Amino acid sequence: MKHRLEYSLVLAVAGVTRLLPVPAVRACGALIGRLAYRVDSSHRRIALDNLAHAFPSRSEAERRALAREMFTHFGRLLLELIKFGSIPRDEMRRRIDVEGEERVRQAHEQGRGVLFFTGHFGYWEIHAIAHALVLPNIAVLARPLDNPYLDSWLEEIRTRTGNSVIYRQGAIRKVLRELIGNRGVAILIDQHLHTPDAVYVDFFRRPAATTSALAALALRTQAPVIPVFALPLPNGRYRLIYEHPVDPPRPDAPEAVKEFTQRCTDVLEMYVRRHPELWLWMHRRWRRQEPAITDPDLSIDRAEADV
Repeated sequence: MKHRLEYSLVLAVAGVTRLLPVPAVRACGALIGRLAYRVDSSHRRIALDNLAHAFPSRSEAERRALAREMFTHFGRLLLELIKFGSIPRDEMRRRIDVEGEERVRQAHEQGRGVLFFTGHFGYWEIHAIAHALVLPNIAVLARPLDNPYLDSWLEEIRTRTGNSVIYRQGAIRKVLRELIGNRGVAILIDQHLHTPDAVYVDFFRRPAATTSALAALALRTQAPVIPVFALPLPNGRYRLIYEHPVDPPRPDAPEAVKEFTQRCTDVLEMYVRRHPELWLWMHRRWRRQEPAITDPDLSIDRAEADV
């Protein structure tokens, strides 16, 4: 019953959102985010604590302002994803600018598939949807939502432009099949992991348990690894950025998986530092350090828990 009620509420919000013009969608989303900042004291405390560690030189007032902006952004993100997922494909295409498209095409020319990565930053969900409008379809690695009705609804949005979603069960085998077929796979790398496959790398000068799956897959398959980011533009538009591929270490280098993961995390941190209001500071990204597995073969074998 709880899941049905949640689903009905989201459908009602989605129905209204689809009817609103883009400026109204952004304004309503911002209002939801500001309200969440006021009432969600638990996540507000986590965000402020994370910001204090990440930006110790900033004043408390500046960090509180950043936290409010972050909540505001995620309120907008929720409604804008619903709106973007409901408009015609040609309108979607008119609302995006693409930077670095040629880097993806050059990566595909190598014939090994392409691994894309980002974090809970900017408009990552919209980026995945819009990717298939200008470049070959991709598979998106995702965790299923607890609510099965909402999970099916979100999957419809994610796959509307031709992408597919890969969930945990048999994930690594499916990813390898995608890469063998010279297709792209997108992975998020900024969630804390409890599994033994996590590698601890520095993120804002603090050790953070990070998925080893991306680096292990890249080292085994030699697939290029491209960082991707989506930034907001005025008038309901977005800039999709495809960065230069991350240079891999030698496969036989000591702790190659950890080194590769650190290089990818450094790119994400660079963007978060540029636009700190666009990253999920309310997530408990830094926790107790545990032993990490850094052997690429072992990481591949156990990496289903990562994704």
